[in-house]
Amino acid sequence: RVALLLRFEEAHASAANALLKTLEEPAPKVLMLLTAESVESLLPTIVSRCEVLRLRPLPVEQISQALITRWGLLPERANLLAHLSDGRPGVAVQYHLQPDLLEQRQAWLEELALLLPASRVERFAWAEKWAKDFEKKSRTKEELRNQLLTWLSLWRDVFLISSQASVSITNLDWQPQVSAIANILSLDQAHRVVSCIEQTLEVLSKNINTRLALEVLMLDIPHLRVP
Repeated sequence: RVALLLRFEEAHASAANALLKTLEEPAPKVLMLLTAESVESLLPTIVSRCEVLRLRPLPVEQISQALITRWGLLPERANLLAHLSDGRPGVAVQYHLQPDLLEQRQAWLEELALLLPASRVERFAWAEKWAKDFEKKSRTKEELRNQLLTWLSLWRDVFLISSQASVSITNLDWQPQVSAIANILSLDQAHRVVSCIEQTLEVLSKNINTRLALEVLMLDIPHLRVP
């Protein structure tokens, strides 16, 4: 049997400590896989009982070529999905097999574009609706997390262009909008937005009030009118 525990860095210390005995003396024929962003984000007692496997992203060109040769994608499409995957071949294939995921991503980015020039009242109304949908269980915290991660990828692209980095951006299909935002904001402002979204993701993982966390984020995202 295989047990997969995702994003274990989000586990409460008491939950992590409760797993120590199991990790030290696992049952026969049981394999436990714990995923985390980094070794440093886990308790040392957890790390000492595990074998660390570092999973590094593949080059974009390698994923793109695989999508062309093994899945029959056109080069332009393969290049886009390879960039969106951030070096994760499984994600690229998932985008190909489930087009609705790309449609959802597009909707989330369009929602961000609408919020940029929106008033504070309109932004707070968005946060309130999200919180109410979450309370009604019509939307999940995992969905919110994925939406914020999508926004984060775009703002990281803004940061890359602002810093004139030689690294290619992730959201190739949104390059005109990304470049327009980068021309308006300074490097420090772009970095601040990236940090704010990362902080929001962190507090949401700790069961902080959803509406409050989103309202703070809405205050931190700059008011922009993108050409």
